[in-house]
Amino acid sequence: MVSNSMNLVLLRHGESEWNLLNKFTGWTDVGLTENGIDEAKFSGEQILKQNFTIDTIHTSLLVRAIHTAEIVSDIIGFDKKNIKYDWRLNERHYGALQGLNKSETATKYGEDQVHIWRRSYDIPPPSLSEDDERHPKFNKKFKDINEKLPTGESLKNVIERLSPFWEYYFKSIKDNPGNYLIVAHSNSLRAIVKILDQLSDKDIISVNIPTGVPLVYTFDTNFNVINKEYLIDEHKLKEKQEIVANQGKAK
Repeated sequence: MVSNSMNLVLLRHGESEWNLLNKFTGWTDVGLTENGIDEAKFSGEQILKQNFTIDTIHTSLLVRAIHTAEIVSDIIGFDKKNIKYDWRLNERHYGALQGLNKSETATKYGEDQVHIWRRSYDIPPPSLSEDDERHPKFNKKFKDINEKLPTGESLKNVIERLSPFWEYYFKSIKDNPGNYLIVAHSNSLRAIVKILDQLSDKDIISVNIPTGVPLVYTFDTNFNVINKEYLIDEHKLKEKQEIVANQGKAK
């Protein structure tokens, strides 16, 4: 790492209970598995090895990301009281698919349809009805969100939802260059990667972000990306990315 440049670390939470069960999770608030806790510890240890100190940590309102951020904070010596939370970093809302097993859904509807629901840029999954108990309005954690809550989102919807946060966030780090960490979710991070890498709607489809592996973007003084790397062995990275890619295949 270049010590006098700015670094932005993107980290997907460690493996969750529903990652393990291969379920569509979305805004369902599930915790980490033991492996997920170990992945969070690994992430903290890798960040600690870098030639920079994290200045701020932002995360979502979902416990799997919050717990990951707290574990990392303990390891790198960041005061957990200073973690900032924003609902716009929540995972993509998977609508009526939330709680369904991905492989079983692929068997029922076909792998191609599940791939469209999981990875297409602008096609959302089937939406929840307003009276569905899974609707986020029934979760008191989201009661202070003064905007229409999602009932099923495409990645395009996630980018639209994330945009106010990102505009404020990126302006703030430009005004105060340093080293920053965002702990979030597969699709909220894919949204940020699409913006930073200037990926087309087609190219983002093939991007898979594994759990518990820090992704570091390094910027020059003009805020151009000059380096991008995952803090893990390349062979292990590919293995973890393939696991994500294969989750929507029928058994």
